[in-house]
Amino acid sequence: MEKKITFVLILLLCCYAASSVKHSLKYFCTETPGAQIIPEFVAVAFVDEVPIGYSDSVRGIEPKKEWIKFGKDHPQQLEWYRLRSLNSHQFLKATIETLRRRLNHTEGVHILQNLDGCEWDDETGEINGFDQYGYDGEDFLAFDLKTLTWIAPKPQAVITKMRWDSHKPGLESTKNFIAHQCPEFLKEYLQYGRSFLQTTVLPSVSLLQKSLSSPVSCHATGFYPDRGLMFWRKDGEELHEGVDLGEILPNNDGTFQMSADLNVSSVTPEDWQSYYCVFQLFGVNEYIVTKLDKTVIRTNWEKPADTVTFISAAVVVLTLTIVTGVAFVAYKKKKGECSTSCPDDGSEQSEKLNPES
Repeated sequence: MEKKITFVLILLLCCYAASSVKHSLKYFCTETPGAQIIPEFVAVAFVDEVPIGYSDSVRGIEPKKEWIKFGKDHPQQLEWYRLRSLNSHQFLKATIETLRRRLNHTEGVHILQNLDGCEWDDETGEINGFDQYGYDGEDFLAFDLKTLTWIAPKPQAVITKMRWDSHKPGLESTKNFIAHQCPEFLKEYLQYGRSFLQTTVLPSVSLLQKSLSSPVSCHATGFYPDRGLMFWRKDGEELHEGVDLGEILPNNDGTFQMSADLNVSSVTPEDWQSYYCVFQLFGVNEYIVTKLDKTVIRTNWEKPADTVTFISAAVVVLTLTIVTGVAFVAYKKKKGECSTSCPDDGSEQSEKLNPES
């Protein structure tokens, strides 16, 4: 039986590793006028979900340490990012003020977010560009690259959609950036950062359980890049029922973590030895198999210090929430900054979106 399990796993994981890699360049920014604990404007650039630079309305642009040399060698791109951040800040600030008046949101702190960028499949050459906006944590507008129009998922966004659809130079500018300029930048960044972007780091895998009645969590942390596969198996068969697969989350050191919970309430003691947790890191032939074993489970009730893993994950999520305001996920696929279609002048932007104008 053990040989059969191993053969099936190798077959599955080899097929997984043979698939192509989709690389991405994303710009994510948040505007929160009136917020006290964070800067009014925050922007982060990501390559393959790894931050390469940060900008806000207080400190300006700060490339990550691995990208400082790139900025010195390419001052024109650093200046491009500086101007882009400035224009994005002005545009989002003018836009959120217009939306607050239009929607009668006169009190409280409101949040406008933008995610734009591109994905490139290094095997097929396929390129996908995107530009999306969220207001107060909900989808607001998304750019359709095929039709060169904006999609408004809510009635409140229809006025803005109509105005932006009528601005043809802006539509062409958005198309040019996400379909052409962004992929060029991405390929250049991948070439520069191949020594550290393509590094693979295997995780440490632990079995965790909060209480005797809780599911057993197979937790992998410290892996890189963020392309991991995790699942539970019993007697060589992958389990779906009773398994809760978590998302891949970032650690504060640039690595990633993920978990898969197994409901063991109906597992008999003699069946425990038939369960295995499997983790596979993309691009690595090795896989990590962890047997379900009560003696190696780290528990909260026996060793309180072991809760550090859960606490660390919560701190990471909380930190990202504070920096970005409210999590913005449009169409559940793209996880930025204002698109290059935005005019440079703040008053012109406000006039563009103002329904009274």
